[in-house]
Amino acid sequence: MMFQEYLQRILLTAPPILLALTVHECAHAWVAYRMGDPTARMLGRVTLNPLKHLDPVGTIALFLSGMFGWAKPVPINPRNFSHLSKSMMLVSLAGPLANLTLAAVFALVHKVFIIMGAGLLMSFPGVYKPLFVMVELSIILNISLAVFNLVPIPPLDGSKVVSAVLPPDKAFAFSRIEPYGFIILIVLIMSGVLNRFVSPLVFLMVGLLTGGAY
Repeated sequence: MMFQEYLQRILLTAPPILLALTVHECAHAWVAYRMGDPTARMLGRVTLNPLKHLDPVGTIALFLSGMFGWAKPVPINPRNFSHLSKSMMLVSLAGPLANLTLAAVFALVHKVFIIMGAGLLMSFPGVYKPLFVMVELSIILNISLAVFNLVPIPPLDGSKVVSAVLPPDKAFAFSRIEPYGFIILIVLIMSGVLNRFVSPLVFLMVGLLTGGAY
């Protein structure tokens, strides 16, 4: 029974996780290309094929936590940008914004499911319930990924946004924490400190998008 429940959980969570991570990285790659850097495009990263983007450890982390995870970083050559700070900020924001957009789309689907729920449940009971669960998971996962990546700690997107808006001297000082960023991030995750800040914001946004229906 436990194996069956575990398998069911994997089947329900895999599509939302793969879609959230893939859209996030594809958005980074596409905006970088639009800003003048073809590096990611030449490496095949402007694609919705999840195999091009997934990092095994980051994907497993997202499966286990339901909130914290990552994909392979999109390679970027800043020297190809004509406006470095603006381009870096837009590329960094592209992933989180893509996830928030996806969350909003699934929130609309969620509302349709609720409005038509009784009829769909009676007509397609074996399909409606798992699809409804995946829609709810998609909303939570995409918001979680967006909020998590906007935390201003290297190597997350939020740190690059902060660097882009800071004056050059302060951006340089901020960049000095980059070698220790991943360690800081792991400590904050393992200690539960990051979760105490991220979770309330995630579920506030989930409530706003779903009208508190979740």
